[in-house]
Amino acid sequence: MSNQRKRPNGEREEDDEEDDAEGIGQWERAYVDDRSWEALQEDESGLLRPIDTSAIYHAQYRRRLRMLSAAAAGTRIQKGLIRYLYIVIDFSRAAAETDFRPSRMGIMAKHVEAFIREFFDQNPLSQIGLVSIKNGIAHTLTDLGGSPESHIQALMGKLEAAGDSSLQNALELVHEHLNQIPSYGHREVLILYSALSTSDP
Repeated sequence: MSNQRKRPNGEREEDDEEDDAEGIGQWERAYVDDRSWEALQEDESGLLRPIDTSAIYHAQYRRRLRMLSAAAAGTRIQKGLIRYLYIVIDFSRAAAETDFRPSRMGIMAKHVEAFIREFFDQNPLSQIGLVSIKNGIAHTLTDLGGSPESHIQALMGKLEAAGDSSLQNALELVHEHLNQIPSYGHREVLILYSALSTSDP
């Protein structure tokens, strides 16, 4: 005999559901409360389809947004992947000052050498070029290249200070070089300036 008693207004059915809920685990109870199966219906081919298609539409929309944002982020990263850097070094008479030992020029050369080596360690696909300012004229010490030793040798062989410094001439020369860089490259200029003024044309 059944221990359940008939109660008016469907109370017996509610007791059955409570008894069933007591016999299931915690993870199953979440699905029982959700009743997600009630949002499905069987189509003509026997497959289960959701009754409300708005949830699928919103999920597809969010998926498209994530794909577009990921593609845009990948494009930005790819554009700045290769760096083209020109280092402008002031070799005017101000670089011969000895307020830093042995001189401003010697300190700059030492730090530029360390910077070049670390730059290529962190950016192996990138390129560096060197420009010097001397006697009011900007000179190209090295063209853009990926060999740190060639840049360092060219720099150490030209450690002579003379004349005035012209920042305008240096920037115009660098602009002329960087204007030929392809659009996917990241163009940069690093200026090491010793003088307190500039003698521009």
